[in-house]
Amino acid sequence: MTSNDEIMRAIGRVEGRLSGIEENVALLREDVSDEKSNAHDSRAVIHKRLDEQAKRIAHLDTTVAISGGVDAQLRDQIKGLADTVAKNHEAVQPALEEWRRMKTIGYGISGLIAFAGLTIGGIIAYASDGAVAALRHWLKIN
Repeated sequence: MTSNDEIMRAIGRVEGRLSGIEENVALLREDVSDEKSNAHDSRAVIHKRLDEQAKRIAHLDTTVAISGGVDAQLRDQIKGLADTVAKNHEAVQPALEEWRRMKTIGYGISGLIAFAGLTIGGIIAYASDGAVAALRHWLKIN
């Protein structure tokens, strides 16, 4: 049989163990609470980053759509300019052909003038020898 003292000691030991268990449970609750808080903060950061990425992707989609529209518009304008240049070239082509013909005639006239100049120079050189001889004879210079 057990005495009251032994029962009281056993109850004291159980109470001591219970208070230790209660302290451990409180520490575990604090740890779990800290982990929950850290996990919540971490998830908040991840969600913030995901929101930023979603905004960037939406902005990129908008930019790509605008760029595509601008490219199409530029292509249309370039095509219109190419058509305008072709029409202008067709309109100016006769004048260009006339200018080329005038240039060719100008080269021919320049060649004739140069040839005439050389011919006249040659005639003057030939005639000057005769003129010098006639002048010497007239002045009686030997």
